[in-house]
Amino acid sequence: MKRRGAPSIARISSALYETNETMSKYLLDLTNEFSGLRALVTGGSRGIGAAAAQRLIDGGAKVVVTARNSHEETPAGAIFVAGDTRTKEGAAAVGHAALEALDGRIDILVNSVGAARLHASLEAIPDDEWIDSLNINFLATLRVTAAVLPALKQSKHGAIVNVSAGGLIPFAGAMAHYGAAKAALNNYSQGLAKELAPLGIRVNIVTPGPIYTPGGDEVRKQITTAMGITDQQFMSTVPLQGRGGKSEELAEVIAFLVSDRSSYVTGHNHFVTGGWGELA
Repeated sequence: MKRRGAPSIARISSALYETNETMSKYLLDLTNEFSGLRALVTGGSRGIGAAAAQRLIDGGAKVVVTARNSHEETPAGAIFVAGDTRTKEGAAAVGHAALEALDGRIDILVNSVGAARLHASLEAIPDDEWIDSLNINFLATLRVTAAVLPALKQSKHGAIVNVSAGGLIPFAGAMAHYGAAKAALNNYSQGLAKELAPLGIRVNIVTPGPIYTPGGDEVRKQITTAMGITDQQFMSTVPLQGRGGKSEELAEVIAFLVSDRSSYVTGHNHFVTGGWGELA
């Protein structure tokens, strides 16, 4: 039997070159990974929603963002639809307007609507704030999803990401209305994932920790004031470098979850917290 000799330097170099070529093409493709796809991002005028919308636009998607008001952070390349998703009628109107702007097609839905307010205690939370929190932090997502779901079912690339909450959970007593609504969102998302899985539509949750956003900064100020500490002291409790997260870091995870790179991932809650709450 003839023994094969060791591969030559030329053959090794050629193989490495071909591997690098393949990897380079794959990496370059990420800049157009959403080309031809259409997306709706609720709460997309600022913060995490705006960053997610921008990431999808950068990837080639046609994107509609919706919020009650446009802000400086609203991506210039997005189609803005004004609307209040806190009511059944408002959410339905937003969904229908978004579909009209997207020519009746939708492939990606990112629900990033949310708001929170700190109270002195659980007992101090007024009854109407429980209802308001449920409407904006849970039912808004449920209603918008219901409005666009028939169109999403026609997509060959159906993906939904719902943004939940992690960075405020330790203050559940003072923010129990917020935590309860987000818990409902998590359970709904996992139920929806199971129901839509046979259709190839994936549903995932992203739970952010302390993130630098206008809304997050406002709530964190309430928390640090109540605790008598500075924002820097609060952020120092984050295991990963003692820092808060950036909206763009959340957006990258969202982009992964709505892309083909996560084609076998559904029904999971992805914590993007810098270890806050898990390692602390």
